[in-house]
Amino acid sequence: MIRIHVLEGAALVWSAEDAREIRERFRLVGTLVGALARKPRQNARLGLPLQLLPEEARLLAELGAAILVRGTETQPPAEGEEPTQASEVEVYQRELEESYQEQQRLAGAEKEALLARLAERIAQGRARRREQRGETPDMVEDSGLLNSPFILPRGSMMVQLPTARQRPGRVEQVDWTSPSLDWPHAGCPAHETRYRVFRELWDRGYYLSGGSKFGGDFLVYPGDPLRFHAHYIALCCSLGAPLPLHALVAATRLGTSVKKTLLLCSPGAGDALAFTSLQWSGLQ
Repeated sequence: MIRIHVLEGAALVWSAEDAREIRERFRLVGTLVGALARKPRQNARLGLPLQLLPEEARLLAELGAAILVRGTETQPPAEGEEPTQASEVEVYQRELEESYQEQQRLAGAEKEALLARLAERIAQGRARRREQRGETPDMVEDSGLLNSPFILPRGSMMVQLPTARQRPGRVEQVDWTSPSLDWPHAGCPAHETRYRVFRELWDRGYYLSGGSKFGGDFLVYPGDPLRFHAHYIALCCSLGAPLPLHALVAATRLGTSVKKTLLLCSPGAGDALAFTSLQWSGLQ
């Protein structure tokens, strides 16, 4: 069962295995929002957690593939559990030191093998320089490079980064059918409209992602976004709700300028949905 952690309306997936299953099995994209441990001062490439749209999280919950959970505010130690984790910290530090010693041994062996292959070339270079300076051969100097000890800088040490917590904290399940502080979307008219549109397009085999950067609710892809560009900008609006002309013209011109079609999506009575596609012919 996939665990989706919710916090003030945001739905986050912290497990790499769950994030992969969400993408491959359920055709849901989400957005990686976590900084990479090796390159934290950039945002071109991001990592876990995976943030899901409220509609994506609700779809997984409706399908029975996921549950929404939230961390408890206080996590007292369970009965029979040590109040501190000092022993676990000691074990981790010991394993870290063992890993460092092993990496230093392997790196030292690799350096020795490299120097052994280049020893003749190094000796020839040194002899050439001494000959140019008129010096006599120095066997101690020649063997110093090969016999020098190797110390691996700890900053160059490889560290294993876990993709999930070994001992997950205590959580409690959140009811996605009723509004709460951590899940305020339930019963919201705008969310209900967006979800009906999202579910309909998802059932038709499309991939969807957030469309705020193009002024819409969703971007609609014919296949995986890693392979296809979006064909539509879905804009959800209630059937019969007033839509200002200038907003409609702006959305249509924007969609056409980025080679996408504006898709007006309006849920009707019952399960009916009305879709209207618009393009600005003057920009073709």
